[in-house]
Amino acid sequence: MSTTTVRGLDPPAPAADGLHAAFFEASPHPAWICDLETLAFLGVNGSAIRQYGYSREEFMQMRLGDLHASHDVHGTQHILAGTDDPTGAVIPCCHRKKNGAMIIVGIVASACEFGGKRLALLTAIDATEGQRSEFLYRYVLDSIPLSVLLIDKSLRVVKVNRNFLEKSRRTKGATLGRPLHEVFPNIILEELPLLQQIDQVFESGHALADQRLTYRAPGLPLRTYYYSIMPIATGTPGGLAMLLMQDVTEQLRLGEEVRRVERHLASVAESASEILLSTDISGRILTWNNAAERISGYVLREVQGQLLFGYCAEECREMLRALFANLDSEGWDAKLEYSLVTRGGVHIPAAWAFSRMKDDYGSTVGVVAVGRDLTERRKFEQQLLQSQKLAALGVMASGIAHEIRTPLAISYSAAQFLMEEDITEQFRKECAEKVHVGIGRASGIIENLLSFAHPSSRPAMLEFDLLSALREAIALAANLARIQQVEIVCNAPEGKLPVRGIAGLLEQVFLNLFQNAFTAMPDGGCLTITVISEAPFVRVRVSDTGCGIAETDLYSIFDPFYTTAPVGKGIGLGLSICYSIVSDHGGSIEVESAPKQGSTFTVRLPALMKSDAASRSVVSHSR
Repeated sequence: MSTTTVRGLDPPAPAADGLHAAFFEASPHPAWICDLETLAFLGVNGSAIRQYGYSREEFMQMRLGDLHASHDVHGTQHILAGTDDPTGAVIPCCHRKKNGAMIIVGIVASACEFGGKRLALLTAIDATEGQRSEFLYRYVLDSIPLSVLLIDKSLRVVKVNRNFLEKSRRTKGATLGRPLHEVFPNIILEELPLLQQIDQVFESGHALADQRLTYRAPGLPLRTYYYSIMPIATGTPGGLAMLLMQDVTEQLRLGEEVRRVERHLASVAESASEILLSTDISGRILTWNNAAERISGYVLREVQGQLLFGYCAEECREMLRALFANLDSEGWDAKLEYSLVTRGGVHIPAAWAFSRMKDDYGSTVGVVAVGRDLTERRKFEQQLLQSQKLAALGVMASGIAHEIRTPLAISYSAAQFLMEEDITEQFRKECAEKVHVGIGRASGIIENLLSFAHPSSRPAMLEFDLLSALREAIALAANLARIQQVEIVCNAPEGKLPVRGIAGLLEQVFLNLFQNAFTAMPDGGCLTITVISEAPFVRVRVSDTGCGIAETDLYSIFDPFYTTAPVGKGIGLGLSICYSIVSDHGGSIEVESAPKQGSTFTVRLPALMKSDAASRSVVSHSR
């Protein structure tokens, strides 16, 4: 006869224990020894191996819960509770064999200590067909997540399931055969007509459903139950009544929590100052908050079920319809501006953000829209724009007055001398020359101002070679470069770079940039002009080795009448005119500079075609 393998037990037991082990192994019923702390199997007999199909080694790697079917979630807890039951009650369980077959068995559990460990001896009773039906009945009864009591006509408990025993903290021995007034607390029977209701069911033969019971046990929180009483015909005099009780405390708590969250979300939506609404996937309005009612003049009952498109400006309706038609597009969301039409027909400008609503399965079920009334913002923007216009007008007026005052003052003084009779002819000529120069300077300032202020008066733009215009500007600046000891280096592709525009105006741009560079290099230096053709643009970079531009001035150099030149050396319109000309040609002008590191102005213009040439020529004017 083989002996039982017990893992982790102390050295050899006395002869009596050896006899117990022999009985354990020879038992016709499957049996296991289980560690109550780890729930691991420490021993298994031959019957369990033969009937369940697992090897001894496989059993020794298993735990108590591994025997139970996946749906028998309470099996382990029932067995552990059974080890403390001195009556040796049979516990119905659903076990799974190695081949996957499910069997209903009755487990007898008894606890003991060995070698300082708490162990349990578990025996699976080989039930007869009748016993299997009894085990199945008890298993189903104990698996029901409701408290179940079977009561006879004398109001005594005939059957009870484990759920009731756990909830009431009673044992089966203290419950079966006892009258209800001993099973239920007196406070429940005093507050509820439970006994009378059971009598009524026995007399009428009709069930009593959906009754509510609220009870607080000493030291425990309040619990709420729903209960039903149903008559059961058993063929015995009087029959039985089944009392079903469901603990709904958590469901009610969760329901209240859900309602609280819903009230909170509703309060957030209604308290929002922005329009907040939702629609179904076709655009029909479902919700409409207080802000929407206040701004539009329509209340929810008037717009609910109506298409959102009908409440927006007519020119935006097709755009919104297209937006809703593409709800299933990847990464769909939209931010746009359209006017909301109020009850009085007023168009309220609003900025809208649309987002998809999805259900638990990820399917789009509607749209949430948040709209912000832009009326006040638009007024503020208009006021700001008007203030900026007035500020710009003030700067321009100040600049014009400052620049024209000097030549006018000189002309005025010279004219006063001309009115005197006792001046020499030579002095008269000098005064006349000063008047002529002063008036000419004032006239030049006005012409530049008109060129800046009226770009639309320029002639029509025609196709021309940008490189030719650039070479012409370099030739005009060459003499001044020699005088100021500035070397000009031009890196440009061969061939032609056709652009559309006015050649003379772009020559003016390049000349102005060259003159600014010369001013930044009073002691000489190098001016590098680089032409880069990268379709669809042509870039002309004008770089100098001069004093550079302070960071505080970089953001203002294109403003009218802004200049860092000494008084009388510039009026601050040169770069403004350059910016205006380049913008009219569909291009842009940018600057990179730092003090004592020179400056680079980049003019970018649209090209008509990509240049074929890749080589560069170098034109150099020495100092």
